Amino acid sequence: MREVSDGIGKWKLVLLATFVLLCDQLSKFTVLHFLSRGDCYQVLSFFNIVRVENRGITFGIFNGASTSALVLILLSLAIVLLLVMWVRREMIYQLPASGIIAGAVGNALDRIFHGAVIDFLDFHIGAYHWPAFNVADSVIVVAATAMVCFSRCLEKRKGSQELRS
Repeated sequence: MREVSDGIGKWKLVLLATFVLLCDQLSKFTVLHFLSRGDCYQVLSFFNIVRVENRGITFGIFNGASTSALVLILLSLAIVLLLVMWVRREMIYQLPASGIIAGAVGNALDRIFHGAVIDFLDFHIGAYHWPAFNVADSVIVVAATAMVCFSRCLEKRKGSQELRS
């Protein structure tokens, strides 16, 4: 497979990841400085801005568990390293992988500096609330979905090429 330099370009990927990381950290900085823990501001009938400190993983999973912040930080960094190594060989996944890396780093920085991930986007229908999340979580989900879609497209293409042979 081709290396990153043959794809989008290393610096463009780094620039994109840096932009995502800055948006994530700036949004969390704003929430930390303007909202107290537990504050809730209604933006739309189905959307609030809240301040939640998530000590678990994405979407509050294991939030009440005694999972060590250090374990979660090390896990995030291991995932980042694995993605960096893998993406060098799989060019099609470069763009979404850079988003996942930026999101993982953003949430790891929260754990390092705040002891928890700062979540603030709260969507709900009536009394049912989706777990609060942040910009990094959003980018990770969109990028992971893109990777799955790319993978399926590659499988279909490979399958149709095998049929032609």
